[in-house]
Amino acid sequence: MSEIIGWEEDDLAGRVLRVRVAAPPTEGKANAELRAFLAKALGLGKSKVVMEKGSSSRFKTFEIPDGSLPKGL
Repeated sequence: MSEIIGWEEDDLAGRVLRVRVAAPPTEGKANAELRAFLAKALGLGKSKVVMEKGSSSRFKTFEIPDGSLPKGL
């Protein structure tokens, strides 16, 4: 089961949202699951959640529309 763990400070990346993904990191499955999970959690269509960089890294950057993050997240 995929889940949001919470915000963390990383020495290299700065403030990051940690998410546990219930998909293996092979053949892009984890990236697709993460994108779909974020879209659902934010109440957005998958096309509104765009991976900008990090497809083969633990740290990924997504573009989402302004105002999409719920208060407290």
